[in-house]
Amino acid sequence: MTFPEWTKPGIYGALGGAIAVSIFGFSWGGWTTSGSAQTMAQDLAAEEVTLAMVPVCLNISAADPERSEKLATLQDLSSFGRRNAMMETGWATRPGTDTPDRDLAAACLAGLELDGS
Repeated sequence: MTFPEWTKPGIYGALGGAIAVSIFGFSWGGWTTSGSAQTMAQDLAAEEVTLAMVPVCLNISAADPERSEKLATLQDLSSFGRRNAMMETGWATRPGTDTPDRDLAAACLAGLELDGS
């Protein structure tokens, strides 16, 4: 069986084109693998849950009888130590859990606007 003369260059061209399209698609075309899409979805969901919990954190802080002392402590600290101090106040603990959440603490600090008051 003989193949036409153009078969070998045609196969190489198709293979090269497929590789080029794949590189272009994943680099600049916005294509993603299912694993990276799953990771992006989980990150987005965690961010949205944290943002949804900020009003709960602010309500807990407003109901705390020691609020003024804790706010004074937070205000005296540098921005580097505020997140850990916020976690120690207990305001950044999600309902139903026993441990404070670092992301919620940072978001709640932003909601308290300590620098502007």
